[in-house]
Amino acid sequence: MRFIVCVKQVPDTTEIKVDPETNTLIREGVPSILNPFDQFALEEAIKIKQVDDEIIVISMGPPQAKKALLKCLALGADKAILLTDRAFAGADTWATSYTLTQCIKKIGDFNIIFCGLQAIDGDTAQVGPEIAAQLGIPQITYVESIEKLEGKRLTAKVQTDEGYKIVEARLPLLITGITPSSFEPTNPPMMSIMKANKKSFSTWDVEELGGEKDNYGLSGSLTEVIKVYSPPARQQGVIIDEETPEAAVQKLIDLLSKDKVI
Repeated sequence: MRFIVCVKQVPDTTEIKVDPETNTLIREGVPSILNPFDQFALEEAIKIKQVDDEIIVISMGPPQAKKALLKCLALGADKAILLTDRAFAGADTWATSYTLTQCIKKIGDFNIIFCGLQAIDGDTAQVGPEIAAQLGIPQITYVESIEKLEGKRLTAKVQTDEGYKIVEARLPLLITGITPSSFEPTNPPMMSIMKANKKSFSTWDVEELGGEKDNYGLSGSLTEVIKVYSPPARQQGVIIDEETPEAAVQKLIDLLSKDKVI
């Protein structure tokens, strides 16, 4: 079988910077990590991988995203493809999913596409489902674990608001994985990191992918980010410390009245 895992390199959440002119995240020169949801998806693919199976990781991003793909290779992926081109810049989730879909079509036959539930720098959770829609294949979202894979049927444990449910679907399909509380990301050993540099790594640009060039990047985006900003720091709260409950209630009423809340 062939598994394709879509991953993304994201800014370390403690070091996020925003371009005041474009209102987008500044990625160049910013410390980055492999998106945790994507690492979980990759590790789920590795768990069900058999001897003759193949795992290909793909990512769209700047040249520095190679670091995230090398980590994927160290974790156990067999091949990696980086999609990088100035034409891909400014893509929203739809243009991103179009780019990844073109890559998947170029790769050829596949059985399962794995995606993380969402990227921690955007939290949209849209790219995976949009890839499935563009490919015309079934999708299972909020997958906590793959319970069984037999022939052309996959059974997954899926999180819900009330708990979880068991879902079965036919291959080929796409799943998005949500990390359970018990998940502990694997740190690849040094030997695996060294071997990763010898595995197949390709870089594809817009010419390699083909497709409609107007569907890539900013020109292919159906949405526009108006502004990205960090929320203001919360002001220190007021502690009401009175001798009696009645006095505390009266103090609260006075404060709310002063601020014209009541």
